[in-house]
Amino acid sequence: MRDLRRALTPRGRLVITGGETNGAWLGGAGRQLRAQMLSPFTGRHLGPFIASECADGLRDLTALIDAGALRPVVDRVYPLTETAAAVRHLLDGRVTGKLALTLPAE
Repeated sequence: MRDLRRALTPRGRLVITGGETNGAWLGGAGRQLRAQMLSPFTGRHLGPFIASECADGLRDLTALIDAGALRPVVDRVYPLTETAAAVRHLLDGRVTGKLALTLPAE
């Protein structure tokens, strides 16, 4: 958190979009909560990004996908058994779009 704050301008804004740890009590939300608690004392805005779904927007998005007007970019598809290879590919930093995992048929 300290390194992130140092990278900000005096009136900068830090938006935390996810947790990076598996804290026993808070899951990955510990850093987000610390940021919110520190924010009033730093002169900077530190906090999480929280998204909420909009049913109308999701229906519009579904219609665009169904019509073929919008197509998600999937870099590669891996079977679940090759999850480690998918993570290695992601960590290489050359993924364009998303990676997908397929579940075995039952």
